[in-house]
Amino acid sequence: MKFIAFAATNHRTSLNAKLVGAALDMYKAEFAAGIDVEMLDMNDYEMPIYSMERQEADGVPALAQEFYDKIGAADAVIASFAEHNGNFTVAYKNVFDWASRIDMKVFQGKPAVLMSTSPGPGGGANVLRTVVGGAPFFGVDLAGSFSVPRFMENFDMATGTLTSEEAIRELRTALTALHEKLSAA
Repeated sequence: MKFIAFAATNHRTSLNAKLVGAALDMYKAEFAAGIDVEMLDMNDYEMPIYSMERQEADGVPALAQEFYDKIGAADAVIASFAEHNGNFTVAYKNVFDWASRIDMKVFQGKPAVLMSTSPGPGGGANVLRTVVGGAPFFGVDLAGSFSVPRFMENFDMATGTLTSEEAIRELRTALTALHEKLSAA
């Protein structure tokens, strides 16, 4: 079984990447230790800022096709979204915009767990609402979603695990739903 995972940010020490790591560790420990995981780094997908003029002149960049193909080859997606000014990071939005020119259903019907976190009390909830609201339009088979507020208070950096019982419960619920979707397929 192949999972694609990513933090939707280009921040090299992303809290959202740590949350993705915790989710993958829990999935492996509780459902399927032998899953094959490829962690994508948005820094590997730097492309010109999307515009129709660029697309008409040069076509869709190979990196956008690669991102789209990696999702297509996966059985599931686990992603966590950093929030910049209440919305997507520019790094993710540009990759997503280019990939959506290949097919608006970027997630290609793949079951997914979508998350967000931040150091503040909102936990990236604004961007998560945007992601979840758009999920049906972009081919996400949503298994679950949740945000973790005040990440530094709810995560143990030394062990790479969530410490908030509520966050652990929400993550387990989302991963259980993901596992059930994968088992039914």
